[in-house]
Amino acid sequence: MDAKHHWLHRPCLLMLKDGDVTKPGQLGCGHIGSESPAKPKVHSEGVLSPGVAPVSQLETPAQRLMRQLEEGNCTVTTLSTWGERHFGEASTPLMLSPSKAAGPEVEVEVEEEVKNRPQPSSSKEDSVVEEKELEESGLELQDPPSGSDALGPYIDNPSGPPVEEPYGGGHDAQIQGPRLGLQSQTKANGLANDETNANGVQADSEEGAVGDCTPSPMSPLVDPDNELQAGPAGILSRERGTVLGEVAPVWVPDAQALVCMMCEVRFTFTKRRHHCRACGKVFCSVCSGLKFRLTHLDGKEGRVCVSCHSTLYSPSHPSSPFSGLPPILTSTGVKGDYTVEERPSEMVLIQELESGRPNSLVFVLNANLLAMVKLVNYVNRKCWCVTSKGMHAVGQVEVVVLLQCLPEEKSFPKDIFSHFIQLYRDALTGKVLSHLGLSQFSSSFLSSEEHAGFLWVRSTLQSLQGLPMPNQPFLFGLLVHRAEVPWAKAFPLRLMLRLGAEYRFYPCPLYSVRFRKALFGETGHTIMRLLVDFRNYRYTLPVVPGLTVDLEAQRTCIKIPTNGYEELMRALNKSNEHVLAMGACFNVAADSHLICVQGDDGQYQTQAISIHNQPRKVTGSCFFVFSGALKAASGYLAKSSIVEDGLMVQITVETMVELRRSLREMKDYTITCGWIDQADSQEHVQVQWLDKECTLNKGVISPIDGKSMESVNSVKMFQKSEYKSNGKVIRWTEVFFVQRGDHPKSQSDHHTEHSRLTERLARAFCLALCPHLKLLKEDGMAKLGLRVTLDSQQVGFVAGSNGLPLPALYLNTLDTVLIPIIHSRGRKRSEGPVVIELIFYILENIS
Repeated sequence: MDAKHHWLHRPCLLMLKDGDVTKPGQLGCGHIGSESPAKPKVHSEGVLSPGVAPVSQLETPAQRLMRQLEEGNCTVTTLSTWGERHFGEASTPLMLSPSKAAGPEVEVEVEEEVKNRPQPSSSKEDSVVEEKELEESGLELQDPPSGSDALGPYIDNPSGPPVEEPYGGGHDAQIQGPRLGLQSQTKANGLANDETNANGVQADSEEGAVGDCTPSPMSPLVDPDNELQAGPAGILSRERGTVLGEVAPVWVPDAQALVCMMCEVRFTFTKRRHHCRACGKVFCSVCSGLKFRLTHLDGKEGRVCVSCHSTLYSPSHPSSPFSGLPPILTSTGVKGDYTVEERPSEMVLIQELESGRPNSLVFVLNANLLAMVKLVNYVNRKCWCVTSKGMHAVGQVEVVVLLQCLPEEKSFPKDIFSHFIQLYRDALTGKVLSHLGLSQFSSSFLSSEEHAGFLWVRSTLQSLQGLPMPNQPFLFGLLVHRAEVPWAKAFPLRLMLRLGAEYRFYPCPLYSVRFRKALFGETGHTIMRLLVDFRNYRYTLPVVPGLTVDLEAQRTCIKIPTNGYEELMRALNKSNEHVLAMGACFNVAADSHLICVQGDDGQYQTQAISIHNQPRKVTGSCFFVFSGALKAASGYLAKSSIVEDGLMVQITVETMVELRRSLREMKDYTITCGWIDQADSQEHVQVQWLDKECTLNKGVISPIDGKSMESVNSVKMFQKSEYKSNGKVIRWTEVFFVQRGDHPKSQSDHHTEHSRLTERLARAFCLALCPHLKLLKEDGMAKLGLRVTLDSQQVGFVAGSNGLPLPALYLNTLDTVLIPIIHSRGRKRSEGPVVIELIFYILENIS
């Protein structure tokens, strides 16, 4: 590491005494240790006991069949468990958690509530939904439904009661199914003997058991998807040794499934049966509410149970996005020429990386997404550096994960590949990451159920020396402990700075450490309980981009950017008239920052983290609160104090009214704090409006001529029409408003007018280039830009790629379709010039 930047990574921790600190300049310099005390964990999962199936006194026909199976008519084989033993199960699809998502506390309460809640009656719409699912799977009901099947399905409840796998007789270890509504993971790592339980239902292993069965004359129903008759035990396949999901399974007859084969809930008029399209067993709607693209359905999505879903997503399964390592891209030595190795050797690749391979390994996650992997030595830590390439094409920022290596680690962190794939898929639906955003997992990740997801942060003062970085913009992912999820959702800046204090890295580390202790336990008594909804996350502290708080000696300054006025007004209008609370952004200009540490007793303490060997002049704050509860008879003009990692200012009702008026009029305002008769010890809290631009699109350049797009407002485009030709797809991903005109119309009318124009331009651009997509992609022009100028003096456009204008062939084609649209728009002399730039990407058609 460069010695010039050593101070970036060794912050000091400053202890503040309990109580109100009225003078930020008098903060102490007590040094605290880097190790945080053990924190109590938040448990949102109950302990499940093994289920026991009911046993009939008399032997039924189904039990007789099961006895015949036990005598050797059916065998069960298991898939390889190599991936499970070495890497654990891969994550189920990622859930981007918005602020309104229910947290673990709610899930537990709902779980208990559902147990005693009367079940809702079925509806005609539910029956239509089930019939549509059967049609999508290519199934046709041959017999009219009877019993509960004729009354419609049970209404799905994602927060239903916990479920378990009760049909695992003969297993060496108890196999539990995933608990719905909670972020948990099945824990079975292997299979044991081929036995059946008291109900005569074959064990459905987590590893994806497969088998065959001799058709029995006692089986009355026939699976619509295949020729063989359905076996009585839910046999997964018609052919011995077939992989789960490749061939249509033999369905368990409805008459032999009185209860859900996972949670054992009894089927009634309102709880319908649902067959898993992967294993053929019968489940309730809660235990089979997931979908997966199955081979025997020609790649279409089919309903699967939670057990099969977990198996299909595991690294060891061939249908998983990753069975072993993904294909690797290698250069042939000729510029621009590459070959793909479908099944690379993990051992050979690890040896290449450890021997000091200069270039990153390039893994092909799909035809449009790559993952660059390299072993780096970052701040004296050996880390995996996994970087995405291709997220920009779907409107997503590129992502980087720096993961500290385990001792003697000889395998790739494959779960990160699955994670990147899910981020890519989510971006296609408009779910994208942002600074201090959280992406969660619903099951184990990197061999631990305590890994809940990633907190995504921008690099600020950290050194990036020696790291292979993608093109801007990009974010770093920090591994979040499950107990830290409430803070990552409600107030992520506190968690980010607390990580910096833990690892002595200002303002936060860029690398993640597996299997670490949680930095926060139960929420407990904190001022944030008054400001943030930790139960349902329906509201949190509003944050104006670019707003910072400077704490100095005898002076506190709240700096608000002028371009954040509309955001501030929205927060002001929603706030209580007696309390004004807002979150602040990380203060890059400060040399230290307040942090909040939770002790062993659950109490919160105020500390500060600062840059090593730097004089501490300005300290940043995470939030501020103005309270209008101060009485005029108290003898104070106003009172300011530090509370946790924020600033509390108590003012009178009259002062609160004046403060709100100044904010609405965009005027500076100063509050004097202290005793009325002690002018020498008074402090000042200033609210200032600044013309500084909020940092937008940092490092982004135009593909037309390399012009910087920093501080230029832009809008991402999602779910717009795709234009396909010759196996390629062209997508419109973003529009930059390089220059806005002076418009006398209302803001909404102006926005609507611009939207119609940009959509017409984008559609014409894509249709004109559709015949040339293959040639453009082969020539390396996958990212295209279109800049349109609308002025009273001139109108026109320019299109380019890789910093150069497009060849004349393409420009002539664009002329014929774009010029009429641009001239039809026109400009009035009273309006200023408008310059917009549209960004397009050419991708492989993998739909």
